[in-house]
Amino acid sequence: MNSAAGAPTTSEDVAVARPRRLARDLTILAIVGVLLLAALGAGAAAAYRELYSPRAFVLHYLDLLHDRRAAEALTVPGVAVDSAELESAGLPTSASDALLRPDALQTITDARVIDEVADGDVTRVTVAYRAGAYDGKTTFAVRQDGWIGVVPHWRFDVSPLAVVALTVGGSMQFSVNGFEIDKRQVSMDGGDADPSAPVPLLVFSPGLYSVAVDTPMSTTPGVAILADSPLTDVPVEVQAQPTEQFVSVVQQRVSDFLSACAQQKVLQPTGCPFGFTVRNRIDDAPTWSIVEQPTVSVVPDGAGWRIPSTRAVAHIEVDVRSIFDGSVRTVEEDVPFTVNGEISVQPDGSASISIGGSLD
Repeated sequence: MNSAAGAPTTSEDVAVARPRRLARDLTILAIVGVLLLAALGAGAAAAYRELYSPRAFVLHYLDLLHDRRAAEALTVPGVAVDSAELESAGLPTSASDALLRPDALQTITDARVIDEVADGDVTRVTVAYRAGAYDGKTTFAVRQDGWIGVVPHWRFDVSPLAVVALTVGGSMQFSVNGFEIDKRQVSMDGGDADPSAPVPLLVFSPGLYSVAVDTPMSTTPGVAILADSPLTDVPVEVQAQPTEQFVSVVQQRVSDFLSACAQQKVLQPTGCPFGFTVRNRIDDAPTWSIVEQPTVSVVPDGAGWRIPSTRAVAHIEVDVRSIFDGSVRTVEEDVPFTVNGEISVQPDGSASISIGGSLD
């Protein structure tokens, strides 16, 4: 009698079980292999996306702007431009590179890709970002430019630089993001630069640029410019206003000028906006005084400034002898007149004031 719980295993059963276990093991290995290949593929795809794709290329450029690494940003393929590229884009070939430096950059933050579209050989990557207090969005055109080993090499198909055509009225000096600039330093005309002509300046795009004037003569609270379109022209006009110090100086110059006019002991002071006419003869030299000095204001006028017409009053005292009977009488009379003037800014930054006016 057999006391075992089940039937004994025979050599035939063992022979059948071996192929089954082998098939199971091979299946498991195949699954593991497929998973490994999938993981490798996913890793490669992730590495490509994060390190070697058009989006990674664009984000690297924006990271450089974030860190204000201007020199390195200019070495990114396709960023730097020459005069031929500027001319082809309809931009001034004389554009200065004075703002392509760390001192003139504000950081770009929160950059993220929101769209990526292949258009033939060009991939258009759209990025949203924060520039100072402003939200921005820029689309970059990227093209493959050969290979580095087994990974693609990219370049900007259109340079992300832009040109700000900046017209600053009332001052030869201004600042961009705190970086001081003189028109004569960045203009091709140097010291002969036209104060009213726009100054073309290359800038990084995207970029926020704040233009301000703060000189003893003129000032402005500033104008913010968001350059967000690659290789385009951004026209900007900034009009400075006269400072209180400048107006005070002009007021003093006008007052001194009129006081000097009053020192002339003639009826019609030379080069002065007031005078007096008598039909008889004067018995002695007249005496002038300014009894009401004008309250001067200064307003922008093209590349310079203007003193609008304002009222003033002179007073004359003169002895007049009658041509009929020889009698002498003293004439005292207030003489109202207006004062105006033009103020031109000289190449050295000083102001030349030309004062005029007429009798009321």
